[in-house]
Amino acid sequence: MRDNEASSTRCLRIAAAGDLHCSEHHREEILRSVAALEGKAEVVCLCGDLTTHGEPQQAAVLAEACAQLDVPVFAVLGNHDWHANRHDELLAALTEGGIRVLERDWAVCEAGGLEVGIVGVKGFVGGFPGSHLPDFGEPLLREIYRETSRDVAALDQGLREIALCPARIVMLHYSPSEQTIAGEAPGIFAFLGTDRLAAPIAEHEPDMVLHGHAHAGQFSGAIGEVPVYNVSIPVMGRDFWLFELDAPLPTQTPIH
Repeated sequence: MRDNEASSTRCLRIAAAGDLHCSEHHREEILRSVAALEGKAEVVCLCGDLTTHGEPQQAAVLAEACAQLDVPVFAVLGNHDWHANRHDELLAALTEGGIRVLERDWAVCEAGGLEVGIVGVKGFVGGFPGSHLPDFGEPLLREIYRETSRDVAALDQGLREIALCPARIVMLHYSPSEQTIAGEAPGIFAFLGTDRLAAPIAEHEPDMVLHGHAHAGQFSGAIGEVPVYNVSIPVMGRDFWLFELDAPLPTQTPIH
């Protein structure tokens, strides 16, 4: 690689994990795990199931840990985080620790000297070939289909908004790829995610997709040329995975 080519990219260090399942019983473990990221990551992505049952005091454990970091921390919620139905209190607790929760939303931050665009949606159920849930039948079943449709639309819109960012990351809880849930029982595939989420990813081609939820799945897969990573802690076998993403530096026009 020529010198001018080598200097045209920047390596962004990303720490990612899903299914942390924080609680007061694991406070010291969580504090140590997050503290170990200091100096190693330039942005942190938390891919849902941040808590065991969605209680605000459980979220406060994670918030306490992340408050010590001096890098941007982004998160999406998971199904466990909705269990207690205390969404607003949970969100407030996480925000107190400097965690930016993306709910069908997108954000742009500066990390490692780069403009990083991140789209975050929880995702939802829906299935894959052979297990698709239909938009047909009882109103309740059709509402499930529409709920997933809202996530797909938000993902598409978010990727349009960050299209010009040198580094683009998608965060989900539910999987958009059948490859990263392989190993789970086929009978529950419909509840682990859906390939309906794959369409906007294939169209806009972000740099990476991160998700959790499938504890017995596979670490890596792809949607077209886009790498997809299942960063569920049971899958990774570690607290966080540190990714290195080569992103182009902004082009500077010479002054004549």
